[in-house]
Amino acid sequence: MTQAAPVALTMGEPAGIGAESALMAWTALKETGPAFFLLDDPERLAALAAALGWAVPIRTIADPGEAVSLFRSALPVLPERLEYPPAPGRPDPRNAGAVIRSIERAVELVRLGAAGAVATNPIQKSTLYQAGFVHPGHTEFLGALAGPGIRAVMMLACRHLRVVPVTVHVSLREAIATLTTGRIVEDATITARALREDFGIDAPRLAIAGLNPHAGEAGAMGDEEERLIAPAIRQLRDSGIDATGPWSADTLFTTRKRASYDAAICMYHDQALIPVKTLAEDGGVNVTLGLPFVRTSPDHGTALDIAGTGAADPSSLIAAIRMAADMAASRQEKAE
Repeated sequence: MTQAAPVALTMGEPAGIGAESALMAWTALKETGPAFFLLDDPERLAALAAALGWAVPIRTIADPGEAVSLFRSALPVLPERLEYPPAPGRPDPRNAGAVIRSIERAVELVRLGAAGAVATNPIQKSTLYQAGFVHPGHTEFLGALAGPGIRAVMMLACRHLRVVPVTVHVSLREAIATLTTGRIVEDATITARALREDFGIDAPRLAIAGLNPHAGEAGAMGDEEERLIAPAIRQLRDSGIDATGPWSADTLFTTRKRASYDAAICMYHDQALIPVKTLAEDGGVNVTLGLPFVRTSPDHGTALDIAGTGAADPSSLIAAIRMAADMAASRQEKAE
């Protein structure tokens, strides 16, 4: 392996599938990499592997620098002790502190150069809220950790498609009410920069989706395209970004159309996530753009109903770790 710094993988919800997915990810990647280390409780990981009958050696490390050299022989774990033993499928707010600390430590290690990127296991937001967590989710928390003035943008990516929703975890009614030309321009600009720096695309092409059926049908089915979206596209093109649209979402994601752009900027959550999750199946990755560090995550939740059974599919986590390492390498190459 020629990887300079390992990926820091966070604990996620201890009662969910994060730990067993991490064990399976190590088994899949131990020979080829990229190397990662897990911020988690080593004793509970060893107990979980034994309970599932998996031969995954756990090695406690004191420094992330140890992870790359020992990755072939064991899963490196930087200890983040849990206060209470987790029961699969039963989140406990008393462990929320460890979950949050693992994210904070991962970010700090990347910013110090000890790790190359952050990959986050899924969290159970409702449980964290009970413990006083004030952020809507990972993306917003990571934006806060990055510092003031940082706009964190969510991208979902797979081998076939990259999408960015301008409005995210709000009702459709609120999404329409809060959509603005400025937000479209800002998110598209951040996306174009990330495609250059993190994905190695020198001249990124953005397809901007319409909001209404048939992209408004020249105003017959809504005026947001003419009033909000077309002005954003003009501003983007004036700034040198190759942006086209507004395109009708019902044809934007066909095989032929996808070949004409590098990322689609969508107006609301489901417009973006339905096509990418359909195409990705189990290999989609959640990427946070606009941060001074690389962060990826699997695009599924904690799957409490199957936690502890060994039935989790690690494909999305493996894809997230690989993408994190690739993005970190691209960002470093662009900086040199």
